[in-house]
Amino acid sequence: MSPLNIALSSEFVRPTNAQIGAKLQADQDAGCTYLCGNSLGLMSKRSKTLVEEELDIWGTRAVVGHFSHPLNRPWVEYIDNLTPLMAEVVGANEKEVVVMATLTSNLHLMMDSFYKPTPERFKILCEAKAFPSDQYAFTSQALAHGLDPKEAILELSPREGEYTLREEDILRILQEQGSSIALVLFSGVQYYTGQLFPMEIITKKAKEQGCICGWDLAHAVGNVPLKLHDWDVDFAVWCTYKYLNSGPGGIAGLFMHEKWNSIERPKFAGWWGHELATRFKMPPTFSPINGAQGFQQSNPSVLALASLLGSLEVLKEVGMMEPIRERSLQLTGALEKLLMGSKYYVSPSDVSQKYEKSGSTAPGFTIITPTEPSCRGAQLSLLILPMGSGLMQKVFDSLVSYGVIGDERQPDVIRLAPAPLYNTLIDCENAAKFLELAIDLL
Repeated sequence: MSPLNIALSSEFVRPTNAQIGAKLQADQDAGCTYLCGNSLGLMSKRSKTLVEEELDIWGTRAVVGHFSHPLNRPWVEYIDNLTPLMAEVVGANEKEVVVMATLTSNLHLMMDSFYKPTPERFKILCEAKAFPSDQYAFTSQALAHGLDPKEAILELSPREGEYTLREEDILRILQEQGSSIALVLFSGVQYYTGQLFPMEIITKKAKEQGCICGWDLAHAVGNVPLKLHDWDVDFAVWCTYKYLNSGPGGIAGLFMHEKWNSIERPKFAGWWGHELATRFKMPPTFSPINGAQGFQQSNPSVLALASLLGSLEVLKEVGMMEPIRERSLQLTGALEKLLMGSKYYVSPSDVSQKYEKSGSTAPGFTIITPTEPSCRGAQLSLLILPMGSGLMQKVFDSLVSYGVIGDERQPDVIRLAPAPLYNTLIDCENAAKFLELAIDLL
């Protein structure tokens, strides 16, 4: 059997066809074709075990579990089990990362520290159609500083007829308007198109122009190799329930480069950010942990930490991000080849001629994710044609009936993400086969 057919770990629980409502699948007990790890990763058996252990300890030790833990994971220090693993995932020193809170709350904390607009330098540079939560955060931060978001937020859009941003266009804007840009904040991987931005290059250019550079890594962490410390990134935030498989609403993460430790101290102090040695002595004066962990505010959910720890341990066993990336490139490349072989596939360069100019109503699809493997992660975004026809939802519903779980983005996009920890070539083959059958039904 091809190595692409063998998942790197058998520790993940996959819903069956019956459980996800795949009515057109004869084998209802078989695992579904799950290609939605870019939205919510599958549960690892390790995570389930660790969570159940903490539930048992909660029941048998109650509050004593904070300090006396039969498995040597006292809750007050539980985060120490995750910090070195998370630091390795994002390419950071341990003091530069912390597992805490949620993505958007962490984004606000970091923007409050690093977005310091002046009359001359006040703009936030980002991609157009960033994830809505980011857009809301940008707007609210601009308003909090008394700025008009329409003037403060500089959004970059792809060129006409294109779906993704060009590197040279980002660098050109930084060169031309860098003196007015206070903060550069892109997604590591764009959630809608799946484009992987050249983070190192953008960060370097931003710093040359005197800008602060941060990253939303929600779709990049656990997906592509990162070197936040070496790239001189100022800060980054991420969630962990996608490619890090921590569970719905799982705890998030934060990075702050160590060069800022003595400059950007936590402004919104909380007792969990206080140094551990005196935290439980309840001193009246806040003494923050040095580095990113000083930004903690409340004690984290141990159940959420346990769930994330299980998945990170699986990731560590397979060698972390380099082998994950190698397998990801293989799987995503295989899926792309299969999709491009479909009778319904339309090249991006032909979409305008076939649909916009000729007015064709024939169903089809194109792939709006970059074809260059180095410019994408483990996701292919399919634009269902003709645009605005309402066919996407019909195709998506049919895919579910065939046991294929992807992710729909209104009005016309279906995202398919072969997560390298648990997806296989068979998943890719099923997705391509059933997509064609789904369009046949239209």
